[in-house]
Amino acid sequence: MTKNLRYGIIGCGMMGQEHIRNIALLGDARVVAIAEPDAKMREAAQALVPDAAAYESGEELIEAGKIDALIIATPNNLHTQHLQLAHSQSELPVLLEKPLFTDLADAASVRDKAATGLPVWVAMEYRYMPVIASFIDEVRAMQNRGEKVQMLAIREHRFPFLEKVGNWNRFNAQTGGTLVEKCCHFFDLMRFTLKSDPVRLYATGGMDVNHVSERYEGATPDILDNALVVLDFACGARASLDLCMFAEGSKFQERISAVTESAKVECNVPGPGRFWPVDRLGPAPTAELIVSPRDPSGENLVSVPVDPHLLDAGDHNGSTYYQHVRFAKFVRGNGPIEVSMEDGFKAVRIGQAAQESIRTGQPIDLTEGPFRL
Repeated sequence: MTKNLRYGIIGCGMMGQEHIRNIALLGDARVVAIAEPDAKMREAAQALVPDAAAYESGEELIEAGKIDALIIATPNNLHTQHLQLAHSQSELPVLLEKPLFTDLADAASVRDKAATGLPVWVAMEYRYMPVIASFIDEVRAMQNRGEKVQMLAIREHRFPFLEKVGNWNRFNAQTGGTLVEKCCHFFDLMRFTLKSDPVRLYATGGMDVNHVSERYEGATPDILDNALVVLDFACGARASLDLCMFAEGSKFQERISAVTESAKVECNVPGPGRFWPVDRLGPAPTAELIVSPRDPSGENLVSVPVDPHLLDAGDHNGSTYYQHVRFAKFVRGNGPIEVSMEDGFKAVRIGQAAQESIRTGQPIDLTEGPFRL
């Protein structure tokens, strides 16, 4: 392996460019090739890495070779296609943006591929946000003392979906649905925190405020902009997701809590700093970790600041950088895959089941039938 890891990136829109900026912060890695069919996005990416070879297609990038690892950050419905392309000739290490797949019809083939042990790391950035990592450490400490998490709640109140090339993120057919596209992160966090799988869920939601008057080539967007999901886990815990995508006035974008018999642990995560109205409200808020024991009762709050350089490099509270640090260790052979294809599969499957629950108005069993984990 070369001293400086050589990365190729397929898909250089907003998230692809965030990967480019964070790889630049590693110091021992560089992006040497990019592939992006949209000329405007390709030019924006080239401005970040002017020495990188630029291609219009992923096929050209893969055929050119000369990379140690590949990042796939294309629109959701192209992920499985580009993953297959990446491994058509070699087992190249891949960091694949979530979701792993979008079409329920692909579930069986994706699971078969997951069982082969391909070197694929699914990019669940939220695991690597410093304050969420601290939250999980606190929960793990309680679990190691023999305590059981009884309730886990995740709330995301945020801004609407941003504009993307070709407006692909306005339609379920291309995103997998909001509870797959946006929320597979949170279903992954639930599984990771509880160390258990859900056995059933019920969801309700709709598209009530955002995008209702938009039309694209005569088609009306059909993505959800709000939802509630309640899940029962095999370990006995109950979990909930509260999503609202017309609440960008919130001080914190995510609020996560876990409760055991002895204490409540919470974390509050601010949204992207570029959306915070500094002119009206002053500096953007800092992430918070709060531990509230029952005896003695009371909140113990700790601020969890993130290096400003990391905040400037993306919209995910520094998590993309820390994910890349761990992924680079894997590529060098110094660490394991931390978010496997199986993890990615289950996160998507839960999101698909939640979408189906909203469609039918019925609870979904995750232990048997078409949504079995």
